[in-house]
Amino acid sequence: MNEQKRIPDVSARTLHILAMFFMLLDHMWATIVPGQAWMTCVGRLAFPIFAFLIAEGYFHTHDFKRYMQRLLIFALISEIPFNIMYGGSAFYPYHQNVIWTFLIALGGIWCIDQAKARWNDWRWIPLAALIVALGAGMGSLGMTDYYGAGVLTVFVFYFFHGRSWWCFAGQLIGLYWINIRLLGTMYYPIRLFGVQFDFVQQGLALLALIPIWLYRGRQGAHGKGFQYFCYAFYPLHITVLITISALMR
Repeated sequence: MNEQKRIPDVSARTLHILAMFFMLLDHMWATIVPGQAWMTCVGRLAFPIFAFLIAEGYFHTHDFKRYMQRLLIFALISEIPFNIMYGGSAFYPYHQNVIWTFLIALGGIWCIDQAKARWNDWRWIPLAALIVALGAGMGSLGMTDYYGAGVLTVFVFYFFHGRSWWCFAGQLIGLYWINIRLLGTMYYPIRLFGVQFDFVQQGLALLALIPIWLYRGRQGAHGKGFQYFCYAFYPLHITVLITISALMR
C-alpha cells in the first residue's frame, strides 16, 4: 500500500494544463519567437496528450451528442484565428484546425461502438478497420491539423484504453509508428561519443506517454468553468499570439 502511495499520480486537470502549455510553446514558436526551435520540440508532446484526453472524454461523457456539439462550436470559432496564424488570411482552405481532427476521430469511434453493439462477434472487426481507414483518409483529404495521422492517434487511445501492459504496449507501438514512421520527416544530427545519430524531432511526442501513463482516472479540480476554459484556450491563445505578431511587424 505504501508503495502505491509513492507512485506519482497525474490528474486529468494536470494533463489539460500540460497539454495547453506545450501547445502554447509550439504556437509561440510558430508566431512570435521562430528562432527558438526548442519550443516546437517541446510542443511535440501536446497533441498525444490532447488525443488521449479526447478519447478519455468519449469514455466518460454522459451525453455524446452535446460533447460533439461543444467541439463543433469551438472548431468553428477557432477556424479564422487558426487560418490567420497558418495562412495569413481569414480564409485559408489548405489547413484546418485540430478540433476538426478530433471530430472526425470521435465520429469514427461512435460508429465502431455502434457496430460492436450490433454484432457481438468478429463481424465488427473488418468494419472497424474500414472506419479507421476512412477516418484517416478524411483527415488527410480534409487537411485537418496532423492530417490522417492525428485521427489515427485518437484511435490508438480508443483501442488501447486501459492500464494493462498490452494497452501500454499498444499505445507505445502505435505512437512510434505514427510519429516516427508516418510523421518523422525532420531530423536533427546529434553526435555522441564520436558517433552521429539522426534524431527524429516528432519522436519527442512519445514522451507524452509518461504523464499519460501516470494518469489513473483522477479528475482533479475539474468544474464547468475549467472545462470551458480548456475549450476556449485554443482560439483565445491563437488570437493573442497573432495579435502580438501583427504588432511586432
